[in-house]
Amino acid sequence: MLRYFIEVFYKGTHYSGFQIQQNANSIQAEVEQALSIFLKGEVSLTGSSRTDAGVHALSNYFHFDSVLLVNYTPESISKMVYNLNAILPDDIVIKQIYQVKSDAHCRFDAISRAYKYFIYQQKDPFLSDRAFYYPYPLDIALLNAAATAIQSYKDFTSFSKKNTQVAHFECSILKSEWVFENNFLAYNVEANRFLRGMVKGLVGTMLKVGTGKLSVAEFCSIVEGKDCSKADFSVPPHGLCLITVSY
Repeated sequence: MLRYFIEVFYKGTHYSGFQIQQNANSIQAEVEQALSIFLKGEVSLTGSSRTDAGVHALSNYFHFDSVLLVNYTPESISKMVYNLNAILPDDIVIKQIYQVKSDAHCRFDAISRAYKYFIYQQKDPFLSDRAFYYPYPLDIALLNAAATAIQSYKDFTSFSKKNTQVAHFECSILKSEWVFENNFLAYNVEANRFLRGMVKGLVGTMLKVGTGKLSVAEFCSIVEGKDCSKADFSVPPHGLCLITVSY
């Protein structure tokens, strides 16, 4: 039995999320179906980083075990990627498939994950499905003051959705900054792990700082309060994109 990593990117608009779910379509379900059709055998995938409904990814990973690829050469796998992409919907693309060690794990071996949340402030029909239209004045200095402040914290209970089954709420923030990129204002954040809804909660709450509805001190009090009812998770999912998973 050999183990393989699959790198994918996708537009999450029409999916219930990354991980397979009952009675709802997902990125995992589509990729598993394409693999099963091509290999003529059932394939079960393990995902590296769950994204919620409507969230996009420039790079995300699955791994799977199979004996069906034993005789495949690198050229055969390259052709396989081409054929799988022909089977998949237009909004899901496989970048590459490659063999890894038998104990490699795409989720637990990840060192960090990086997300960006994109905002645009001038109405543009070509951005409406991959960024959040927010036409209100924002103070970039205040946004970055809040973004910098969270790097000194470890416990992000306040930015985790309720009913999340995790052992703890500690995360190590490696990067947190607001920058202008092309036509976007983007929040860049990288951490060793993220909680469910965490980036949306951070963005929504920091936008209140950027509009003057909260002070940086009040924002920090929300972090320290460990009460998710005080954070703002209301920003839409289509502004969020998983940029990379690092190993």
